[in-house]
Amino acid sequence: MPAGTFLIYTRNIDLINIGDLLSASVKFALLTSSYTPDFDETSGHHLYSDISASEIANGNGYTTGGAALANKAKNAITNGFNFDSDDVVWTASGGNIPAWRTAAMYVAGTIWGKTNPLIGAFVGDATPADIPATTTENNLTLVAPAAGWFDKS
Repeated sequence: MPAGTFLIYTRNIDLINIGDLLSASVKFALLTSSYTPDFDETSGHHLYSDISASEIANGNGYTTGGAALANKAKNAITNGFNFDSDDVVWTASGGNIPAWRTAAMYVAGTIWGKTNPLIGAFVGDATPADIPATTTENNLTLVAPAAGWFDKS
């Protein structure tokens, strides 16, 4: 996964500096189908607090706030850079990791004058439909796209 296109939260698009993300704690949080993404540039979502009420339940291998990206990289491309990382993996233990629909990337902490700013999100299933619960002892993996999570000029 991702099945859907990674979209940038446009209220933060002018602030995003990929170089800054390399030393920041960047995470993916998983959200239920109750979340409706809002990418509007003037009134849309821009902070983790805008989405946290729709995050899947803590436990069974998932921790509230999501998982941090490892081995983040900034790669030169034509007319800019892309942001990449290792795949993000959760392992279900002691029960199922609940079904989810949207994965949202954000910075955990203060950066660009904002606390926990959102970067972007994608829908896990192109339908869109919920990604089923991940059963005990199985991995839930967000696969980093070959071209990175997103580009920025």
